[in-house]
Amino acid sequence: MHSPAEAEADACVEELRGALAAHGITLPSLGLDLPAFAARRPVRPLIALGNCNLLTTKALSAALRKSAV
Repeated sequence: MHSPAEAEADACVEELRGALAAHGITLPSLGLDLPAFAARRPVRPLIALGNCNLLTTKALSAALRKSAV
């Protein structure tokens, strides 16, 4: 059973995954930072953005710059 914080974090991950996909960007290791949930009292769940290659980094940077205009 998911806690409310975990459910909200899952929803945020999926929202980010969808927004990135709209720009043709995939972060394979995007997900919840599980050690954050292992703490006694996870106040703020962490999202693991993970590693990405140079092409993905450039695409992400370009998408962020374009949307900032």
